[in-house]
Amino acid sequence: MEYARFVAIGDSQTEGLGDPDPRYEFRGWADRLADRLAQINPEVRYANLAVRGKRTRQVLDDQLAPALALNPDLVAAPLGMNDVIGRGDLAEVHTDLDHIYGRLAETGATVIVSTFPDVVRTIPLATRMEDRLLTLNAMMREFADQYGFVLVDLYSAPVLTDLRAWSVDRLHASPFGHERFADGAAHALGLPGSSADWGTPIDPTPQPHPVAAVIRDTRWAVQFFTPWLIRKVRGVSLGDGRAPKRPELTPVLGPLTPDPAAS
Repeated sequence: MEYARFVAIGDSQTEGLGDPDPRYEFRGWADRLADRLAQINPEVRYANLAVRGKRTRQVLDDQLAPALALNPDLVAAPLGMNDVIGRGDLAEVHTDLDHIYGRLAETGATVIVSTFPDVVRTIPLATRMEDRLLTLNAMMREFADQYGFVLVDLYSAPVLTDLRAWSVDRLHASPFGHERFADGAAHALGLPGSSADWGTPIDPTPQPHPVAAVIRDTRWAVQFFTPWLIRKVRGVSLGDGRAPKRPELTPVLGPLTPDPAAS
């Protein structure tokens, strides 16, 4: 199927953090998927409303209506990981997700959702949120079944437990990790040239000595976990005051300038 109007909503994963891009700071899996769609239909237009740090309620309040106004025929909407990390009420998250996904389903657009990777394997201290992660992943599968959405099962992809799939903060995918997510989405959509092997592991690297691993993880905690914890205590988000990087439907191929005819 050819798509003409692709809109992405969500948080840092879909904004593309960890995948630098000279055009607008970060690229990410949704941009990479848009590039593949453009290979099939050069006329496809793409908007990305995702903003780092946003929780499900903020996506509901700030992104859903603008996304619907763009009349998409394809939507990327994997949501909820910041609620898991931030200890949000998952019953409320379920209610908000049901509202978002119900509205998206009413449009008749194809909607992409995902489970989330097994971060317990990659992030120190993540065992504390394993039950919450599994609960969110169960929600993603539930909504995919309920609404007939396209599900990308990142949790079951061995390649995403490899640290090379993650940036140095281990919270955001590396360019390689974003590429594999895009590969998974392309396969789930049945795009030409996609492969079922997108989640297979790559050749292993030598494992560090246990002492070296402890030192590595301690440095990670000091550099990344502690600043995150301070922001959480202060109620501050990296997305505060930020606008979406690509708020209007624009051609994937060519300059990033809105096309009035596409609005």
